[in-house]
This record gives sequence, structure tokens and C-alpha cells, in this order.
Amino acid sequence: MAVAKAVVHALALAPLALLGWKAWQVGGGSDIDALGADPVAAIEHELGLWALRLLLVTLAISPLRQWLGRPELLRFRRLLGLWAFAYASLHFSAWLVLDLRGWWSQVFVEIAERPYITVGFAAWLLLLPLAVTSTRGWMRRLGRNWGRLHRLVYAIAVLAVLHFWWVVKSDVREPLLYAAILAVLLGWRLLRRRSRTTRPVVPASARTEQQ
Repeated sequence: MAVAKAVVHALALAPLALLGWKAWQVGGGSDIDALGADPVAAIEHELGLWALRLLLVTLAISPLRQWLGRPELLRFRRLLGLWAFAYASLHFSAWLVLDLRGWWSQVFVEIAERPYITVGFAAWLLLLPLAVTSTRGWMRRLGRNWGRLHRLVYAIAVLAVLHFWWVVKSDVREPLLYAAILAVLLGWRLLRRRSRTTRPVVPASARTEQQ
């Protein structure tokens, strides 16, 4: 399991390392086109995109566990969720440092006046308590409320897709793809919940006879 987790860490880190390498090339002048015509926009886009991808992969863990019959997959869910938060935080930091460039007084003005930034900021803000309470200690402290709190991930995923859709002004094929994946993942959960609520209750005596 330690090796598998190391592989997941390496795979999650790879896009960030590649992006860092391209930024190094641009900064060093060896390949000024490595990040395209707008390096700042490219950095923000890549970081945000990987945050969304990792968030969807995290949501895919439960369906995959059931379809493949591999309960050990759940051990990777927290790890992937934290990586999604890391990329989202880097995406937000890149916007603050590279885009606003020290105009800190503009931060809340931008968040308030630009709806796509408002939605993206709300998604990151909701991710924050999930990352903080992802430890076993917080699971014990919060008890059943831990599950209720972490259901926020569904709203966060919707906000993240909406943020991406809003940023892309012309070609919406890629946001549409992620929206479709999210719809499938949320639809699977709704169907599963419905099947649970409609399942007939078997009396205790009958269960004993069946055993």
C-alpha cells in the first residue's frame, strides 16, 4: 500500500513539476513560448484544471470501489482530495501573486464584482474546512457530523465546474466534458441513495431464518 500511495503522490505531483519546468524555461529565456502567449493565464489555467480533475477523481473513488469490488481504493480518497485542495490553493495563490501583482486592495473588489471569481473563491473556501478536518482525529471529534460536513464536496464540485465554464468564454467543449462526468458521478450517488430508501425492510426474525 505504501508503494501504491507513493505512485499516487508521484502522479499527482507530475503536472506541477512539468508546469514548474515550463515556467523555469520561460523565466530563464531558453524557451519563452513554453507556456504560450500568456504565461500567467497558462499557469492559472493548468493549476485550476488539475484541481478540478483531481476533485472528480476523488469523487470517482466510491463508484469505482463498488464496480471493481476493491474496498482498498477508499484509502486513496483522502490523499487525492488533499491534492485537489493543494492545486486549488496554488491556483488561487497564482491569481493573487501573478495576476493581481500586489494590488491586495483589489482582492475583495475582484471577488465581489466578477461572478466567475466569486464562484471559484467560494469553491476554494468550502474546500478549506474539508482539508483541515481530513485527519482521523477530526473524524473522531466530529463523529456523524464529519460525514455531513464532507458532503460539501458535491457543492464544491458543482461550483468548480461552473467556475471553469464561466472562465472559458468561447469553446465550452472541455467544461461540458467535466460537467458530464460530474453529472454521472452525482447521478450514481442519487440512484444508490434512492435504492437504499426504497429497499424493503426485512424483519429481524426473517433475517435470522435466512442466516
